[in-house]
Amino acid sequence: MNTAHPASTHRASTARFVATHSVLSLNARHPLVAKSLVDAQEMHRTVMSGFRGWVEDGDPEARSQMGVLSTWSVDLKAAALVLVVQSRIPGDWARIPRPAFTAPPDIITVDRTFKAGEVVGFRAVVNPTHSRPSGKPGSDKTRGTRTAHTTPEHVKRWFSRRLQADGEPATAEDGVVRIGATADLDTLGIRMLPTVSSAHRRKPVRIVRAEIRGSLTVTDPDTLVGALSNGLGHARAYSCGLILTR
Repeated sequence: MNTAHPASTHRASTARFVATHSVLSLNARHPLVAKSLVDAQEMHRTVMSGFRGWVEDGDPEARSQMGVLSTWSVDLKAAALVLVVQSRIPGDWARIPRPAFTAPPDIITVDRTFKAGEVVGFRAVVNPTHSRPSGKPGSDKTRGTRTAHTTPEHVKRWFSRRLQADGEPATAEDGVVRIGATADLDTLGIRMLPTVSSAHRRKPVRIVRAEIRGSLTVTDPDTLVGALSNGLGHARAYSCGLILTR
């Protein structure tokens, strides 16, 4: 009798990840960049400005179809913003005014094969949330309210649920999508980042963010490549969820 775990059957030992990274060095004092820093919707528009024409205007799934994910960091003392944009197609940054740049865009083709058992360093900025029950107690059909975790310890627990030990399936029994890798939780560096928001009248947003750094041990290369391609967690349209490896 074969008692092998179904998730381990026919699991590939390697998987290839291909994407484009655009590294944009920007002047934080330029009006367009400054507005992007204070308004999450404007940052989203700045990121998506590099991909016009690939899908129909107004397509609600444009970002996911093109695999656009982003992350950014700012040095306020130097007035420098570094924006990293990942995509399945090359970005064209001609719509951003030239004076907004402090250096020409650096376009990098990422082509990497991951192997089971390989250890890789990573960094990710995430929007760690959980669903809080709402409505009448005992109602199975009531949709919960999404609530953000606000402490490093809670973020660590949120991330641990997405880790995938060798032989575990890519999706947990409770529906949580795993990332094809495991990690030593005690060695992770976690810090809370400033909340970003937008007061847009039709769609106000307020996004709690946390940065996670450390090392991953690959257990399921295909699932890891999926997580790298599609992002982790919510708020992926607002510069959360991109996993950068080294």
